[in-house]
Amino acid sequence: MTKVRDFLGKHRLTRLIRMGNSCQIWESINSDTNERFALKVLRPDFRDDKVELGYLKNEYAIAKQLPHPNIIKVYDLVLDGPAPYISMELFSELNIKQALRRGPDSIAFMLDKVAMQCAEALSFMNTQGYVHCDIKPDNFLVSREGVVKLIDFTISQKIKSGIAKMLSRKSKNIQGTRSYMSPEQIAGKTLDQRADVYSFGCVLFEMSTGKVPFTGESPNDLLNKHISAPIPSPLVINDNITSEFAALLRSMMAKQPAQRIESLWEVAKQLRVVKIFKKAPRIPENSIFDDFQSTGRVEN
Repeated sequence: MTKVRDFLGKHRLTRLIRMGNSCQIWESINSDTNERFALKVLRPDFRDDKVELGYLKNEYAIAKQLPHPNIIKVYDLVLDGPAPYISMELFSELNIKQALRRGPDSIAFMLDKVAMQCAEALSFMNTQGYVHCDIKPDNFLVSREGVVKLIDFTISQKIKSGIAKMLSRKSKNIQGTRSYMSPEQIAGKTLDQRADVYSFGCVLFEMSTGKVPFTGESPNDLLNKHISAPIPSPLVINDNITSEFAALLRSMMAKQPAQRIESLWEVAKQLRVVKIFKKAPRIPENSIFDDFQSTGRVEN
């Protein structure tokens, strides 16, 4: 993999953290202050792409308005120079999806702590008037101590209300990740915080069982499962899950927004009192976090 070049402005690129479809994530050092940052840099093929530039601008504009300990800090947007980029807080590059590839036991011992931070980050975002639109395990970074940071606001959007909501039309440009999209998101309807409630319910299902709630023989089949298939019980996969937590997941994943738990704030309130597991999971002897600390990366 070739570096865009050794420097972007005052940022010296030191390590490629991750390669995405349109962006690279680099660790960098500010040559004046020696502070470390993460840079989200558009890849060469997309540096003149107006759509991708729009995504980068959208992410910066929204993330700057979300000061919260469990949301990644975004500092600067730079559009001139050799490559457009966003500079961000450097945090553990291990995301929850990577941890789950070792199985749910890899984070089960701290799932109550992790789930609460995820819910609080999303709740704060919603109360600031935004819906994330791409909630998935990949978009939560987690440290070995269980500290969580919500990331990636590329397709996040302002929650519409009043006349703006009444005049909005169905979107033909459906965006999101199929395994976690709410029925209304799939249908292109106007979204509010309850779409994030549904998506986070899918994430909690996966974090507690190691399996996504729905699979399909084709992309369309998977989307149709979200719209019409019965809500699966996590108890079928993991009998250590409590019935109270299973009931919370059902209320989060109701097909109709009006039948869903109202907000991530309510989800967070319930997570404070509802036990996830009947028997407390043990800390695994060989932790994926140990592998990550020793190598500096894990396989995607």
